[in-house]
Amino acid sequence: MFTGIVSDVGRIESVVRTGDLRVRIATAYDTATVDLGASIACSGVCLTVVEKGPGWFAVDVSGETVSRTATDQWVEGRALNLERALKLGDELGGHIVTGHVDGVARVVAVEPDGDSVRIAFAVDRALAPFVAAKGSVTIDGVSLTVNAVEDDADTARFAINLIPHTRSVTTLGTLATDRTVNVEIDVLARYLMRMEQVRAQS
Repeated sequence: MFTGIVSDVGRIESVVRTGDLRVRIATAYDTATVDLGASIACSGVCLTVVEKGPGWFAVDVSGETVSRTATDQWVEGRALNLERALKLGDELGGHIVTGHVDGVARVVAVEPDGDSVRIAFAVDRALAPFVAAKGSVTIDGVSLTVNAVEDDADTARFAINLIPHTRSVTTLGTLATDRTVNVEIDVLARYLMRMEQVRAQS
């Protein structure tokens, strides 16, 4: 479990296909304190540490994960928002994040808004009921507040504001139009989604 508060920006050093992808990630974490088998959220995707060394760790990324995450996520040189798993007693600074991606959104607008930057995303209509104004959403592993939501026939558009601090300590400051990102809806909304599915079948 995670909070959506990024604690490092890592970079993919190498990608090796071994059936799945073995991805080696450079990090500022003290990897001596990272156990093999530990979970680390990599731009919102919960992955298991399978190898490590000073200044790096490696994870295996399955074909299923590749198919459900942002385009060109798993390529050499890609920057990733990193967060280690929440420990009992840690401050819950964002919101409860599972590291299970619900969908991929596309950046449709990036505009200055005072000292902040307002970014609008389009997401598949299936996720529209679970993105609400003033609710929480996770974008590439970053806990954010939704400012506004608009629906059309095929998609939902929602907007967030990035303050300067968030731009400087995450990868979101580099977002541009047409870039795709990983989206995780609020965990409570996920259970509501399942309840609606069951209700529709009865």
